[in-house]
Amino acid sequence: MTEPLDAIPGAVVAAATRVLEAACARDLSIVTAESCTGGLLASLLTDVEGASHAFERGFVVYSSKAKCELLGIAAEQIDRCGAVSEDVARAMAEGALRHSDGDVALAITGFAGPGAPGDEPGLVHLACRRRDGVTWHRECHFGDVGRGAVRGAALKVALELLERAVA
Repeated sequence: MTEPLDAIPGAVVAAATRVLEAACARDLSIVTAESCTGGLLASLLTDVEGASHAFERGFVVYSSKAKCELLGIAAEQIDRCGAVSEDVARAMAEGALRHSDGDVALAITGFAGPGAPGDEPGLVHLACRRRDGVTWHRECHFGDVGRGAVRGAALKVALELLERAVA
């Protein structure tokens, strides 16, 4: 059995609080599209009291089929680029905005643990897009450190990108 993310560190909770406070102050709403984190970011953002109006919705799109059905990504794009790629992360963020009323979307796709032969454990692509068209991307190589550690590290990076987007 793989290890879960045991506890969210206080610094990560503080970052989520800062993101939500900034989003509230600017009347922005956040939407998430998560693959390898399986909804952890959405869960974290909805755990902060008093800021629920800053979170619009979350998509958990673990499979390629879900990415296509829920976010409108072309299967050909996933086949061509790979589900874990900058192109797909950007398409996930764009699709999350198209299929929601959110102002800022954060997408995460990666290999939290061992994937197929040739897949790099710990490779994660994140994309953050504002409805006004500004997109940030980050490619992370967390290494083969375990599912929980990769997912936790991805949360930290996601919050950094969100903080920049709502500032």
